[in-house]
This record gives sequence, structure tokens and C-alpha cells, in this order.
Amino acid sequence: MIEKLNPAVPRYFLFALAGSLWTLAGGILCVRGAFWLGEFQAGTIAAIETAALLLAAGAYLALFARLVRRNIERIRGLPERACVFAFTPWRGYIMIGLMMTAGISLRGSSLPLYYLSLPYTAMGAVLLAGSAVFYREFIRVALARR
Repeated sequence: MIEKLNPAVPRYFLFALAGSLWTLAGGILCVRGAFWLGEFQAGTIAAIETAALLLAAGAYLALFARLVRRNIERIRGLPERACVFAFTPWRGYIMIGLMMTAGISLRGSSLPLYYLSLPYTAMGAVLLAGSAVFYREFIRVALARR
């Protein structure tokens, strides 16, 4: 009975699903961060965005690259057909909820939104970089299936 209710997909689709979620979240964060810089002059915006990209590169290399690799290895170890929600571990859903709550809380705080542009843009760039790795794995596996 449980097997009939399980929304299973071919395992390699989970790479595309993970990439899509990371792209969506990263895109939203980058757009918000860039929008909040609208009142600054071009030189200031360029400096803040450069700092965000440098921060993102460091954060990705130090933390997120390992997280993405572990998640890819976890997905590779799943059965050939896996639950559509298995693109992230259950702890990942908790992390998503905590990060969304933190973002909503920061936006609702008394901080000027332009202060949030750097961390939002940096986190968005980290997520976009991670999504590219998930997409690359999806393409690799999809081509190998041919």
C-alpha cells in the first residue's frame, strides 16, 4: 500500500530537482539583494556585489562544496526509483525552514534592507553555484543512460 502512495521518480531526476530548488532560492536571494542596492551609485553597487561574490566563493569552497558532494553521493546511493522528496535529506528540510525563517525575520527587522544586500547576494550566489553542480550530475547521469 505504501509503495503505491510513494511519489517515486527515477533517481537521476533528483539531481535536477535539487538543482532547481537551489536555483530558485539562489535567484530570489540575488534579485532581492540587487534590488535593495538600487539607491546607491554604480561604483558602490559594484563594490558590494564584488564583495558578495568573494564572500560567496569562500563560503562555497569552505562549506557548501562538501555539502553538495555529500548530497550527490547520498542520492547516488538511493534505489533506482526514489521518492521525489528525497532530493534532500530530512535534515535539509529543517535547514530550509530555518533559513527561510531567518530571512523573513531579517527582512522584518529594523535593519535597513540595503544592509542585507551583501549576505543575500552572497548566499544566492552560493546556492546558484551549488545548483550548477547538481545540474552537471543530472546531465552526466542522463547521458550515461543513453
